[in-house]
Amino acid sequence: MEYKISNDLGLITISEDVLLKVAGYAALECYGIVAMSSKRAKDGFVEWLGKENLTKGVQVNITDAGIDIDLFIIVEYGISIVEVCNIIKSQVCYKIENMTGAKVR
Repeated sequence: MEYKISNDLGLITISEDVLLKVAGYAALECYGIVAMSSKRAKDGFVEWLGKENLTKGVQVNITDAGIDIDLFIIVEYGISIVEVCNIIKSQVCYKIENMTGAKVR
């Protein structure tokens, strides 16, 4: 699915892949993140992802109300998960809203 923004100048279409990559890179830049992961539902194991497969650790749901983003992350041992999540949330929302103008919920 694509995110569409319409204004006086025309229609801007942002692909889901762009949103996936921006969110993934923004999350990886945050303190306390070891890696992105992709949970394979079939066997329950977590697969570590490098930067080339970063989008597999992100899910985007585009609705009329905005964009919902789910991140599958691996947090460094001993780091406060609550703090890391707050940092990731603000960083990912800021980067997506700043780069695309899309509203993240």
